[in-house]
Amino acid sequence: MINFVGAGPGASDLITVRGQKLLAEADVIIYAGSLVNPQLLSCAKEGCQIYNSALMTLEEVLDVMYAAEEKGQMTVRLHTGDPCLYGAIREQMDALDAKGIAYTDCPGVSSFCGAAAALNLEYTLPDVSQSVIITRMAGRTPVPEKEEIASFAAHQATMVVFLSTGMLDKLSQRLIAGGYTADTPAAIVYKATWEDEKTFVCTVGTLAETAKKNHITKTALMIIGDVVSHSHYSRSELYNPAFSTEFREAGK
Repeated sequence: MINFVGAGPGASDLITVRGQKLLAEADVIIYAGSLVNPQLLSCAKEGCQIYNSALMTLEEVLDVMYAAEEKGQMTVRLHTGDPCLYGAIREQMDALDAKGIAYTDCPGVSSFCGAAAALNLEYTLPDVSQSVIITRMAGRTPVPEKEEIASFAAHQATMVVFLSTGMLDKLSQRLIAGGYTADTPAAIVYKATWEDEKTFVCTVGTLAETAKKNHITKTALMIIGDVVSHSHYSRSELYNPAFSTEFREAGK
C-alpha cells in the first residue's frame, strides 16, 4: 500500500494524527525534502528506508514505490501542506493505477491555512469576501491562459498566491491590471508555522518593495484583499440574535 500523506504547513506538530500514525508504521518514506520539515522523520521506526524526493525524478520515486510493493512493504509519500495543492500527486496515482497498486490519500493542513493563522485572519468576512482564489504566477511551470492573474483579480475576492515570491513586481502589475488598486491590503507570509515564520502586511503596490526590504526571496505566499485589513465587515448572521437557525429561534 502507498499512502500519500500531507505533512502540514511546516510545524512538526501540525501533521494530522492519522498522518503521524502512518509515518510511524511506514517501511519506506519518500519525502519532499525541499519543503517538508525534517523533524517529522523522527516519527520513523527503526529500519525505515528514507528517500529525499528533492533529489529524485518521478520515475525514480515510482521505482522505489514499486520495489517496496514487491517486498510487501508500506510506503508513505510525504508531501508538504496538503498534497492536493501543487503536490504533483495525480501523475503518481495514475502510474500506480496502471500497475494495479493500491493507495490512499491522507489530507494535511495547507500553508494557506497556516498563513491565515499567522495573521489571525479570516479569509471569508461577511460583506467583504466570501470566496478564496488559490493560484500562482506563470513561471517555469505555465498557467492556463484562462487563469491569468488579472482575470481572477477582476472578481475582487480574497486571493492567495503561491510559488510567486520571485515575481512580485509582475504580480502587482497583473493584480492592478485586473482591478485591484495599488493600495489594496496585502500580506506576505514567509514559512508559515515554521520557527522562523515572518509576516509582513503591505499593499498590492508595495509587495516587491516589502519582500526586498526584508530579504524574502522564496518559501512565501501572498494574500491579497480587504480581509487583510479587516477594517470593515458585517457580523455573522449565524450568531445574530435576530436570526433563526435549525438549532435556535430568533430572540433566544
